[in-house]
Amino acid sequence: MHRARQTDLQRADGVGDWRVLDAGASAWFDAPSMTAGAALVRRVAELTSDAGLPHVDLRPGGVRVRVGTRGDVASTDVPLARSISTAARDLGLAADPVALQALELVVDTADQATLLSFWRSVLGYEPMGARRLVDPSRRSPGLTFNPSRPRPLRDRIHVDVVRAPDSVAAARDAVGQEPFGAYGVALADADGNEVDVVPGDALSSAPETSDWQVLFGAMVHYPVDSPVQAAELASVVAGLADDAGLPLAVDLRPDGVTVDSGKDQWDDGEGSVTSGFARLAAGVQTVARDLGLTADPTRPRFVQLGIDAVDVDAVRSFWASLLGYDHDPRASVTDIYDPRRLGPVLFFQQMDASDAERRRHRNRIHVDLHVPHDHARARVEAALAAGGRVVGETAPGRRTLADPEGNEVDLVTTA
Repeated sequence: MHRARQTDLQRADGVGDWRVLDAGASAWFDAPSMTAGAALVRRVAELTSDAGLPHVDLRPGGVRVRVGTRGDVASTDVPLARSISTAARDLGLAADPVALQALELVVDTADQATLLSFWRSVLGYEPMGARRLVDPSRRSPGLTFNPSRPRPLRDRIHVDVVRAPDSVAAARDAVGQEPFGAYGVALADADGNEVDVVPGDALSSAPETSDWQVLFGAMVHYPVDSPVQAAELASVVAGLADDAGLPLAVDLRPDGVTVDSGKDQWDDGEGSVTSGFARLAAGVQTVARDLGLTADPTRPRFVQLGIDAVDVDAVRSFWASLLGYDHDPRASVTDIYDPRRLGPVLFFQQMDASDAERRRHRNRIHVDLHVPHDHARARVEAALAAGGRVVGETAPGRRTLADPEGNEVDLVTTA
């Protein structure tokens, strides 16, 4: 089948809103509210009622739509992209390609099969091809495994995943490890790459929010039967969120809808759900059940990326500048986050300055950041201004950058 590359999209009339990233084509349309964005969600559902819903992410500031998400965008998807752009313009919504990016993790290993099995178990991901794992809901970063010689030192980059307690217990059994570490939740693959696998909890003991669980963010997933049903749920949830004045992320997939508060956006700072969010969560649950939907607690997961650093402020500023992220305003928190709540959270941990060998060690885990080809230069300039450096261009459309302490990221574009 012919595959449409970025240049094909540029040449096709009416699809200039779209960019090819890691897989498929994406567009972001600004919207003044969740309700306004939900109007586009309904139009997308109508356009795809027979073919299946593309991946649609509804946020307070707009809507991201991704087509051809299981591979390169096919030429047959171009008419759909064009129709979605037309619908957005009819609703007064403008596209903003600056918002588009996709972050993936790359794991260097000499034992791909063993590591792939480990990470598939702990993350609950599914394979795509021979050396890649992806989140079934395509909400969290995927992993790609590259052949490499062994590197024994502990990485400065690590992963946290939060899943339902039963899923965490099953993952521990599958990898045959007892958790370790300061919090008693860490596991390690055969190369020593560490991941904190954290069991979630119920949002509260109240029956009116029993569908919800806390996986650092408060989340619920409802399987659906059709794009129209997914859009109906999203539309009502958008109205509830706008009325409550509380942001929600609503991610629509062909088989279900995930509603997510975002990390720490549900609590009072002391680990208790706020009364406002409890009312909103109860309203969402009531609407879903009135539509005949039943929550699936196994689908949601939260994945974040941690980086150990000696100069936390400098490394944090680099990554925030490169990714276009905001700094968490809490004094005790080092998180940076996507202001549109589309990408994963990054956090930073203090590292001992005397650990010279580990500081020089090249990480086995690094980041691939896919960005629109016409915005790559601005990303490089932002990274350099924040203290980064260019390591080199390893392939056409792939430039390696490093933060002030040598943690690498490949900036990837599709021409």
